Amino acid sequence: MRSSVRLKTLFAPAVLLALLMLAPASARAQAPDAAAPAAQAAPPPPVNAAPTVIPAAPSQPLPDISLKLPHDLSPWGMFLSADIVVKAVMIGLAFASVLTWTIWLAKSIELMQSRRALRGAIDALGRARHWDDVANSLARHREAGALVRAADEELQMSAGALSADGLKERIASRLERLEAAGSRRMIRGTGVLATVGATAPFVGLFGTVWGIMNSFIGISRQHTTNLAVVAPGIAEALLATALGLVAAIPAVVMYNLFSRWNAGYRALLADASAAIMRLISRDLDRGAFDSRAARRAAAAE
Repeated sequence: MRSSVRLKTLFAPAVLLALLMLAPASARAQAPDAAAPAAQAAPPPPVNAAPTVIPAAPSQPLPDISLKLPHDLSPWGMFLSADIVVKAVMIGLAFASVLTWTIWLAKSIELMQSRRALRGAIDALGRARHWDDVANSLARHREAGALVRAADEELQMSAGALSADGLKERIASRLERLEAAGSRRMIRGTGVLATVGATAPFVGLFGTVWGIMNSFIGISRQHTTNLAVVAPGIAEALLATALGLVAAIPAVVMYNLFSRWNAGYRALLADASAAIMRLISRDLDRGAFDSRAARRAAAAE
């Protein structure tokens, strides 16, 4: 009995020490199994992954530019969307352009017909031998008729005083006044071309300045400097300048052209007057007007 008790007392501390040594090993063996689910549940983030950027909320809402832009940027569409002042400028310039082309057409036809008629009258005066040969045939002529009638009237009024020098001077004075009147009549209406050519660019520039001013006012109201908002207004303003040039350039060219044509027409009038004076001078030297006056006096008796 005593021997068994002693054995128990000897082995009890050894068994207790062995249990204490085995307990930490078993805990260490179970620790990876407990941490494994946690590792599988939350994998580490990849190294090269891009960071997620959360956009910041805007401080104020952006204007809806697409609703404010005109969809039709053709010349007609820009005219319809322009300011009332710019529209008035465009309409005035368009009317000036139409008036310019109308004057050009009318005066071109008139000048061509008058020059052709004067050339025919000058040829008839050059072929005539006596004043009586053309006095009746050209009295109703469209262009030279006034010159012929004026010379014949002066011959009739000077029937009692057929002094060669005085008669020629009086006829030359009449013909000179008729030449000036014909030149003024032919150039009538071309002053509008000069006015349009001088003022149309400045009128178009006024429309441009007004349209650009409205564009800057729109910038201040919309609080944006986006070019898409400003561009339509600037395009409408520049359209006014384009119309001003379209009206002015042809007007200047036509005015210069009519000035040269009128100078040629006046030269033809001078040639017709010179031909009339030559015929009258020949008949005066021949004494034809004396016999003519005698025939008229005898017919009157």
